[in-house]
Amino acid sequence: MKQVLLIICTVLLCVPVMAQVDRVEPPFWWSGMKNPQVQVMLYGKDIAQYSPELSGVEILDIHRTENSNYLFITLNTDGVKAGKFEILLKDGGKVKQTIPYEFKERRPNSADRASYDASDLVYLLMPDRFANGNPKIDSHPDVVEKVNRKLDGGRHGGDIQGIIDHLDYIEELGATAIWSTPMCEDNDEKYSYHTYAQSDVYKIDPRFGTNEDYKRLASELHKRDMKLIFDYVTNHWGITHWMMKDLPTYDWIHQFPGYGQTNYRMTTQMDPNVSQYDYRYCMDGWFVKTMPDLNQKNPLVLNYLTQNAIWWIEYADLDGFRVDTYSFNDKEGIAIWTKAITDEYPNFNIAGEVWMHDQAQMAYWQKDSQIGAIQGYNSNLPTVMDFTLHDAIMEVFKVESPTWNTGIIQLYENFVNDFLYPNINNILVFAENHDTPRINELYPNFEDYQLAMTLIATVRGIPQIYYGSEIGMKGDKDKGDGDIRRDFPGGWPGDSNTAFTAKGRDEVQSKYFNFSKKLFNWRKNASVIHKGKTIQYVPEQEVYVYFRITEEKTVMVILNNNKTSKELSLDRFSENLKSFQKGKDVLTDTTIKLGNKLSIGPKKSMILELEN
Repeated sequence: MKQVLLIICTVLLCVPVMAQVDRVEPPFWWSGMKNPQVQVMLYGKDIAQYSPELSGVEILDIHRTENSNYLFITLNTDGVKAGKFEILLKDGGKVKQTIPYEFKERRPNSADRASYDASDLVYLLMPDRFANGNPKIDSHPDVVEKVNRKLDGGRHGGDIQGIIDHLDYIEELGATAIWSTPMCEDNDEKYSYHTYAQSDVYKIDPRFGTNEDYKRLASELHKRDMKLIFDYVTNHWGITHWMMKDLPTYDWIHQFPGYGQTNYRMTTQMDPNVSQYDYRYCMDGWFVKTMPDLNQKNPLVLNYLTQNAIWWIEYADLDGFRVDTYSFNDKEGIAIWTKAITDEYPNFNIAGEVWMHDQAQMAYWQKDSQIGAIQGYNSNLPTVMDFTLHDAIMEVFKVESPTWNTGIIQLYENFVNDFLYPNINNILVFAENHDTPRINELYPNFEDYQLAMTLIATVRGIPQIYYGSEIGMKGDKDKGDGDIRRDFPGGWPGDSNTAFTAKGRDEVQSKYFNFSKKLFNWRKNASVIHKGKTIQYVPEQEVYVYFRITEEKTVMVILNNNKTSKELSLDRFSENLKSFQKGKDVLTDTTIKLGNKLSIGPKKSMILELEN
């Protein structure tokens, strides 16, 4: 018996141990990139002991970390043609594993792709709450949380197919681009529907569909001359991300050790008097306990995030990014990340979430800001979000007794500070988004919705609207995020009402939609709004007037924030009215003669295309 055991043990010891690579990221790459270097990460049990070889492609660097389960291989793709290759893992002269790898052909003019800009209207939606096009994937064995539409914070089953099924609706509304909240896999046990705590950044969450489905969404949009904006998260991953169980390096994430809460004080990023303690806890602290903070100071992390972003652009043929919690990142690291992407794609627009309440502090984060330059900083970020305008909109239309600095004057004062921004026409303007109070909950009167949307659609910058508001959808932020992220009516089989079609909309939904459709489709072709100069007048008696002007066109916008009609003396606006004798009101299709005075109804807006 002892002899038999000895023979078995001897045989087992003689069996060669084979490498086992479980992950290869990026899973493939492209030939002909401007930056010819790509760093391929291999993950598997103890694979760092092996030496990689790749016939036909130069290996520039082999990087090993303190974790022997990772191997980072930097390749030079300069001159490498599209095709299939093999990465060999060797132990001495013996091949332990052969890993297929591919370099694909880029789309024609991929580097010079156009992006979203001030001519677009961005429709923000949350895929889980928009429409359920494939109920078969509502729950999935690869992820923990299952569908539960009765739970505000649960998975409701919206998916990519649901978006594709209703592109006619979004196009009819007048939107030209879709910004969807993230779609990469989020394997949290609960609240995974928002997908900001991602567990795999190379994989679409299976409850939304597949990577191919996402690519198909972009393709279907492009057929309509519409655009797809990817919501990218650079600051953090989810606690269930596969790497969190086996980090490549201890400092892949910020550790205190382990969890440390951010102080959310983004002003520490530019405060010349800041303590290092506060500075660290802003940038390095975790957003919440379920979102480990990524360390962009680590070159491996920064390169991983950069390549992942570029991979999605090439793979899905994307038209732009919105970057979550931009100003919580390591500010030097995120500037490098942003520049690497815009170097590869010079026209690619990236809007960063800089949720601050002071224009100078927000302007600090836009590319080529003179404010940032004071401290020698340039974020390279093309677009910031106009949160101060949002702040004003949240207040102005409900002010009962206006004062020197409250009421509609708050809109005027916001635009006074436009000089702070290096590129004011490339700023994202919005009344609400998926994190803020619903505009129709705050202002339940249709007239206030008209005022807010007229403003958003006619001022400088890139307008963004939030799904459902165009049909009067409400939601109470005080009841939780789930309530401001309600299901779009008609997006689920069996819904009692569908707002996706004119026949299915009730009277209230129709009123909101018809107004929105008229306004947004007019804007689509109004180049004077896309690129015109703004001339504004100090509001009087809660009436705000501004002009958008090009050499070819002049538009006069009037917002009456009163509950009574007002009469304007037009002499005050003669420098812009010039010899114009009439104006066509875009919202009513009526022509108004321009005399000495102009009357406007209570809580009304007018958009006048001036004519001789």
